[in-house]
Amino acid sequence: MLAERETTLFPRLPVHAFVAFILLVLSAVVRADPAKINLDTFDAQKRTVTLANGQVLAYVPMGNPHGTPVVLIHGYTDNARDWVPLIPYLAPQLRLLVVDIRGHGRSAKPECCYTRLDFAYDIKLLLDALHIERADIVGHSLGSIIAQTFAEFWPERTRRVVLIASTGGHRPGTVVPKPAYDYANEIRHLREPIDPDSPFMIAWWSSPTPVDPDFLKRQRQDAAAIPLKVWLAVLDQGIVDTDLQRTLPKLTAPTLLVWGSKDPIMEEEVRQTLRDALPHAQVEILPGLGHNPFWEDPAACAAVINAFLTAAPAGTGVNR
Repeated sequence: MLAERETTLFPRLPVHAFVAFILLVLSAVVRADPAKINLDTFDAQKRTVTLANGQVLAYVPMGNPHGTPVVLIHGYTDNARDWVPLIPYLAPQLRLLVVDIRGHGRSAKPECCYTRLDFAYDIKLLLDALHIERADIVGHSLGSIIAQTFAEFWPERTRRVVLIASTGGHRPGTVVPKPAYDYANEIRHLREPIDPDSPFMIAWWSSPTPVDPDFLKRQRQDAAAIPLKVWLAVLDQGIVDTDLQRTLPKLTAPTLLVWGSKDPIMEEEVRQTLRDALPHAQVEILPGLGHNPFWEDPAACAAVINAFLTAAPAGTGVNR
């Protein structure tokens, strides 16, 4: 019988076990880390476009130019490079638009305005400028708030939504507890010039699992170059006291919610308000990861995102 035959290479290993071993090796090869994106090369690919509202927005086009458009929106004080650890793992058929939101990276840094709707409107105008009718919207932290706002106000332009390290905010009328990590208070005590290697800046980009130190150093340097008045404007206009609960019922696109289990910023209460507001959303908790799970374990994060973005629409037999 086949199960009892032995190979000449592994005389003590039955054929079925040998086949399983080969499959395991091949699987490991497939899962091997893709080539890293050179940070300088990534930055050099950045383009700018003047939007219809006069704002200049920077972005990096990547992936398949004929594929499904996917807008990647970074978080507060970051930039498009935020997504470099994740991009090599994303499905190659996707057309990626990796943006610098206003006030960040190489985008314009106007005196005003920095509400979540201002940020989301910029994304809408970017799609207009690139003649893109519908897109998947992926956001992290502040970027996830921008993503959900875009999907709420322009549902006809939204295909699917991925919210990473996101929040539903506090329910109206509740007493907001003091956060375990009061980053807003720390930011209000910053002074210019911002020291990219100060204890606060190092803590701001810390993770429970190791992240490439050169990548983190560049992130801190770019953030330190953002004018302090922009740091404060975004904090006051786009983050603190933002009423997310009121508009969340407008988010009807298929949605994926992703959190690291050790996220110190998005605590359980504000995760639950988002889950309650979006009861049909798919939820993925990545064990042991923090606020930036796609830096800490990009392969695991990408696997979840790829499965969601490339899945066939309900009731069909094909992917879109």
